[in-house]
Amino acid sequence: MPRGLLALAAVVALAGGKPTFAQQVGDVAAGRRLAEAWCSNCHVIGPNVTGPGSDAVPTFPTIARMPSTTAISLRVFLQTPHARMPDVQMSREQVGDVIAYILSLRDQGAKR
Repeated sequence: MPRGLLALAAVVALAGGKPTFAQQVGDVAAGRRLAEAWCSNCHVIGPNVTGPGSDAVPTFPTIARMPSTTAISLRVFLQTPHARMPDVQMSREQVGDVIAYILSLRDQGAKR
């Protein structure tokens, strides 16, 4: 067996069939609850959600559909202080849950 193929087989075996980080970020339902509690004062957080969200900030469905939006880009953004965003202290698990919720909106066909 060629070395490259052997190395690939070893990686697959070590992965054990578990989902990768990109596939399994967090709990979508928990992320929605967090978004409702912490994000909905500024953002429209869902496709059929109304509320006090501002036109000055993107909606979560719009963020989800951006080509640059990935689990990694969202994690970096959410863990970096921004002058226009409140300093919400979220655990790594909570950040993962919000990311999972935002990414779940990608295929819901919400209006921009």
